[in-house]
Amino acid sequence: MDVYEAVASRRAVRSFTDESVPRAALERVLAAATRSPSGGNLQPWHVYVLTGAPLAELKERTCERAEAGDPGDERQYRMYPPEPKSPYRERRSAAATRRFGALGIRREDMEARRAAVAANWRCFGAPCLLLCYIDRDMGAAQWADLGMYLQTVMLLLRAEGLHSCAQMAWSVYHRTVADVVAPPEELVLFAGLSIGFEDRSAPFARIGRAPLAETVTFLGDSASGGPGQPASS
Repeated sequence: MDVYEAVASRRAVRSFTDESVPRAALERVLAAATRSPSGGNLQPWHVYVLTGAPLAELKERTCERAEAGDPGDERQYRMYPPEPKSPYRERRSAAATRRFGALGIRREDMEARRAAVAANWRCFGAPCLLLCYIDRDMGAAQWADLGMYLQTVMLLLRAEGLHSCAQMAWSVYHRTVADVVAPPEELVLFAGLSIGFEDRSAPFARIGRAPLAETVTFLGDSASGGPGQPASS
């Protein structure tokens, strides 16, 4: 699988089979992912990989909290702006509409929507969970490094025939996660990554992306559009 194919086929899979993820494949992926870009070579990622009994325990504990309506622990970072402005607000809304629509969940069916969100803490059925932490002393640039690291991991997983779903949702119950994985006190949980083989029978919506012209501006000579012209969509 070449890089373009890996990028095109990567998506947030939210339904996995229970087929075990080969340990050797995970080790290949995580060893190669250490080559991700890292400013100053700080390599600020701290990773825990859970399978089997530890993962089952974590799922049980977090699902109990979610099912009880527990709103979660104090937030260690802000996931989204409190009032996203345009066009971010519309993009987020459209993505949610497509996702829930593919599942046959009506906009007014809040109970079904909550159940769909709660599936995060069952890893959508995945048998493997990667948890990515960062030292709380790190700044915005190092958090950006985490994103590049996780993207590298996700693309390498595609090369192994595996899928994933990045989930900031795990940070909602970060204290419960800490009870299971026992990270050093100085670490902050950024996100989880559910990993496994896709359940191809499950419905899903392929979420589109903005046209290139909305997010990219070419300055100078280019193959199309000429000097100073925006990219065509």
